[in-house]
Amino acid sequence: MPSRIRAAILKIPRGKVSSYGAIAQAAGFPRAARQVVRVLNQSHGLPWHRVVAAGGRIALPGEGGLDQRFRLEMEGVKFSGRKVRMKEFEFIFKKQAAKKRRSTLREK
Repeated sequence: MPSRIRAAILKIPRGKVSSYGAIAQAAGFPRAARQVVRVLNQSHGLPWHRVVAAGGRIALPGEGGLDQRFRLEMEGVKFSGRKVRMKEFEFIFKKQAAKKRRSTLREK
């Protein structure tokens, strides 16, 4: 499990973010957002700052949260108030993109 979660996190490009839940889903573990947190805490060298809570909220308290926002802003990520503008800066994993296309086609 940890290696698949790490691999999903490493796919997030500079200037994009993803949520804990979306990463768990992309790694094949739906509803395992807490496992993503655990992997981030136990692994070194991951772009941890590109992982945010649902809706684009920075979940880290205090200086950690300020550091995360600073790092994201340095990569060009924009915020609305305290949240990342997810419509513009969310990284969509390939499996998610395919599902969204299929559901859009069904609606038409």
